[in-house]
Amino acid sequence: MKILFGIQGTGNGHISRAREIVPLLQHYGEVDLLVSGTEAEVTLAQPLKYKFHGFSFVFGTNGGVDNWATFKLMNLPRLWRDIRSLPLKQYDLIINDFEPVSAWACKLQKIPSVSLSHQCSFVSPKTPRPAKRSYAEWLLKYYSPTTHHIGFHFERYDDFIHTPVIRSEIRNLKTSNLGHYTVYLPAYDDKLLTRELGKTNKNWQIFSKRQKTHYKKGNVEIFPVNNQDFNNSLASCEGLLTGGGFEGPAEALFLQKKVLMIPMKGQYEQQCNAIAAARLGVPVIHEIDDQFVYRVNNWINDDKKVVVDFPDETAQIVENMVKKYAR
Repeated sequence: MKILFGIQGTGNGHISRAREIVPLLQHYGEVDLLVSGTEAEVTLAQPLKYKFHGFSFVFGTNGGVDNWATFKLMNLPRLWRDIRSLPLKQYDLIINDFEPVSAWACKLQKIPSVSLSHQCSFVSPKTPRPAKRSYAEWLLKYYSPTTHHIGFHFERYDDFIHTPVIRSEIRNLKTSNLGHYTVYLPAYDDKLLTRELGKTNKNWQIFSKRQKTHYKKGNVEIFPVNNQDFNNSLASCEGLLTGGGFEGPAEALFLQKKVLMIPMKGQYEQQCNAIAAARLGVPVIHEIDDQFVYRVNNWINDDKKVVVDFPDETAQIVENMVKKYAR
C-alpha cells in the first residue's frame, strides 16, 4: 500500500502530532510525506517526499498575525502550480492534517482524502465556538477540504472527534515541579514578555521563535525553540503560559500542569480553542495590558488543576482509518 500524508507546516502542533502518527502508518505500507508552510521549528524524523511553500500566516509581535509579512510571504500562483502538479493516482490512501496543496489536488483530481486533524473537528456544529460566527468559518471549511474527517479536540463533541494525540515522548516523561513556569507565546515580542513577567516573583522559561541563543534577564530565561528543551521544561514546570493552540495545552494538561491561555488576536481557531479550554476550567486572558501581571499572579496563586482523560488511542484510530478508507 502507498500512503501520502500531507502535513501543515505553520506552527509546531501539526508536525508534533505527525511525529507520533507516521511510524504507525508505516506498519501498513510505504508512506510519502508532504509538508507545506514555513513557520515550524519542529521537524520530522523521516525524509520528505514533497516540500511546498504552501499558504501560511506569520506570527506578529503584539499578540496577533503580522498581516503585511503574511501578504509578502503569500504566493498564490505558486500555490496553484503546486496543487496542479502534484501526482496522486499512485496512492491507495491520502491523509491530510490541514494541508492545502494535497487537499485541493485531491479535490481537482476527484480522489478521496481523509482529514486527520484538529481543524476538521470544526465540521461539527457541536464543537465550541464564539456566539458570533466569523468569516474564518469559511477558511476552516475550504482551506483544506477533504471527503472524510477524523478530528481531535479537548473533548468528544461528536462521534468522529477523539481526544488529543499525546506523543509517546510526552506520555513517557517523568514529571516534577522545579517551580518555574514555561512560556510559549510566539505572537508576542520577547522583550514585552520579559518586562511583564519580570514583575512577578516566579521564574519563567520563555521559548522564542526569534531568538537563536539562550540568555537570562532577572527571573526570566529566553530559549530558542527546541523540542527536547521544551519537553524538559514542560515536564519540570509548575505551569504553562501559552497561546490558544491545541497540542501544547493538551500536552500540558495531560502532564497535570496548570495552563493559562492567551489566544491570538484575530485568530478564530485559537478563540474557539480558548472557549473549549475554558469549559474544562482553564483560565483565559485576551491581551497583555495593565491587568496582565495581576491576572498572572492570580493564576500562580490558584492551585486548582484541570483533570483530563486523554487515553492512548492513536494506534487504534490509525488502524480503523486504514481499514475504512484505503482504496
